[in-house]
Amino acid sequence: MDFSGGWDSAARLVGGRWVERWPRRPEVAAQLRREVGLMPWLAVRLPLAVPVPELVSEEPLVVRHLLVPGEPPERLEAGHGRALGRFLRCLHGCPVSDAVARGVPSSAEVVADRVATAARFRADVLPMLTGDQRRAGLALLDVLPELPAEVLVHGDLGPEHVLGDASGLTGVIDFGDVNIGDPAVDLSWALHCTPAAFADALAEEYGVTGGQRERALVWHRLAPWHEVTYGMDVGDPGVVRSGLAGVAARLEGAQ
Repeated sequence: MDFSGGWDSAARLVGGRWVERWPRRPEVAAQLRREVGLMPWLAVRLPLAVPVPELVSEEPLVVRHLLVPGEPPERLEAGHGRALGRFLRCLHGCPVSDAVARGVPSSAEVVADRVATAARFRADVLPMLTGDQRRAGLALLDVLPELPAEVLVHGDLGPEHVLGDASGLTGVIDFGDVNIGDPAVDLSWALHCTPAAFADALAEEYGVTGGQRERALVWHRLAPWHEVTYGMDVGDPGVVRSGLAGVAARLEGAQ
């Protein structure tokens, strides 16, 4: 497993069993503290293992959790899809008020952040798109603030965050973006970037509705826009180019 960390946190494996994490930027500190308060409450409600971080030090801020077993599966099969469908049903069914009391961003905060995100995308990403892409992109941005914000969601579910072994799925990691949001955001990758057997089994187990499937496609098309703005923020033209390529590819079917 890669322990270099992600966009928000750096990480390292300690003693072969602990993962230590610390913020890459000052604003990420609150996110890590939120996980310390939230994850013990959440872990007992979920059918797969998740990280349960504890505080190591305040200055500098470091948290650690036991290593969640498994690796991202090389091939996603129907059994994996059923397991992840059950996991998401449990996650999305957790009490919203209890999660917010533990520091999870509320629906009002999430909607406000979406409005700001849409404005950023309009200002910084749209000018780099072609005419047809720009029109399709504008339609997505018009929809973004109106999407539901109603259940507890992982918020950044992708192939690197789902772990398994020979017995099946073992865990789900990286809850830094957990919030009260649209359940379809957690279905985006699972329905639109995975083998049909996996996606179909997940949809059946979860009980995906037509509306959720449509919104999952919106979230799928929006995902690379975040890569573009992240590349801008860290001054990495290669990340910006990669993000723009993803934006163009995913908008092609929407034009």
